[in-house]
Amino acid sequence: MNTELLLMIGGLSLLDTLSPATLGITVYLLLTEKKKVGLKLMVYLFTVIGFYFSAGVAIKLGFGFFFEVFSTFLQNRVVSWMLFIVGGILFIWSFYVPKRKKSSYTSPITKTNSRMIALGVTTSLVEVGTALPYFTAIALMTNSGLVWYEWLPLLFAYNVVMVLPPFILYMLYMLLGSVMQKPLKFIQNQVSKSSSSLASWIMCIVGLLLILYSVDYL
Repeated sequence: MNTELLLMIGGLSLLDTLSPATLGITVYLLLTEKKKVGLKLMVYLFTVIGFYFSAGVAIKLGFGFFFEVFSTFLQNRVVSWMLFIVGGILFIWSFYVPKRKKSSYTSPITKTNSRMIALGVTTSLVEVGTALPYFTAIALMTNSGLVWYEWLPLLFAYNVVMVLPPFILYMLYMLLGSVMQKPLKFIQNQVSKSSSSLASWIMCIVGLLLILYSVDYL
């Protein structure tokens, strides 16, 4: 496992911290829930981690089998050109993603831990569009030939980093109390306005990564 790979995957995990749904629901809970907000938030966040980690393991194992059979094919010049073109399309398209006039985010009503689990699974499914960095990271791990005891903790660490902003918000909320009300409301407004711009930024960076990855085999 080389430093370049770790830096690339670390950068992708930081990019994945910009989840509008996860941040939005965290802020909503901190602003509206008065009882057991910490427990409800932890149930939600660990559900998100568990869902993405399980999905990542399943995809990684599938990619591992795929790469074992077709690794030579994937490094073929034609395939590399296809990856290069897809990366170029994502990069160019990122500048033309239309901005939303109104946010599609609606405040969830959650009172029980079972509903928090359901909410975690639902938001994880909804955010497939912003999972591009995650899929790219899994592909990089697979193509680098990491063995299970290398990629498994790396995948788990990726998911932990992905939800660090909500954990940090909660810690600040516990430390500062009512002082956090205005910052939280500001974050809520920004999240509701910036979903399309975040998608644009993610598409741009993933497009560049695909271009850089494929250049070696052109």
